[in-house]
Amino acid sequence: MVHREDIERYPGTLAELAGDVGDLRYDALAAFLRALAAKLAADGDADARRGRPKLAAALGSASGAADSAAADIERAWDICAPRM
Repeated sequence: MVHREDIERYPGTLAELAGDVGDLRYDALAAFLRALAAKLAADGDADARRGRPKLAAALGSASGAADSAAADIERAWDICAPRM
């Protein structure tokens, strides 16, 4: 697998992508963060199987942080949802 520095199907910059993702409705943003957390966890598991414990630990930590961010965004959605 080649790890790219951009997203081939997205024409903007990474900063623009961050802005676009940040502009999602909070429930959709939380779903995105949960999917990102799952991807990072899967990558960490794969690296652990390849004998890369430091990389696996770093990816596991990042997965936890993304999952925690999703929980915070879900709380924000709970606050906003009744007004939408």
